[in-house]
Amino acid sequence: MYVTAPPLVKLGFDIRGLMQAIANCKASDALRCQFSQPNWDILAGYMQPFSLNSGQVLIEQGALDRTLYFIESGTLSVHYEDGKSSIHMALVGPGTVLGEGAFFSHQARSATVQASSPCRLWCLTPIRFLELANRHSPIALELTMGMGAVMAKRLYNQPKRVAVT
Repeated sequence: MYVTAPPLVKLGFDIRGLMQAIANCKASDALRCQFSQPNWDILAGYMQPFSLNSGQVLIEQGALDRTLYFIESGTLSVHYEDGKSSIHMALVGPGTVLGEGAFFSHQARSATVQASSPCRLWCLTPIRFLELANRHSPIALELTMGMGAVMAKRLYNQPKRVAVT
């Protein structure tokens, strides 16, 4: 008998928390997507919510992972490691995305990202994104445009350039 697991959203995560974080974010590199509530509900079905404790590493510099991370709450520190030291480059908070650089480029992660405080995040793997694109292309296109805008803003802002992970 095949049994499906209950949705992870029922573990205390609700897509409305991420929606609020994005709507309230004042950062220059905030994720801006024009989604209706039904669009968010569809997107939530393709993403996985999870928590990080302060000090936990989300992204390792050099990793070949292309997962996208959407920050609902908490702050994450982005730092570059040059072999001798770790250089703090940016602090990223609720309402934005991480991982767009590797997602688009298919290259290794450019920096390490570590939770500076307890965080609530949502992840979207490349495989789940392709499923979303095949089944709900307008939602995938809007998300892609939003992530592209985040990446462009970070690349234009010298201090946040390394946040393109």
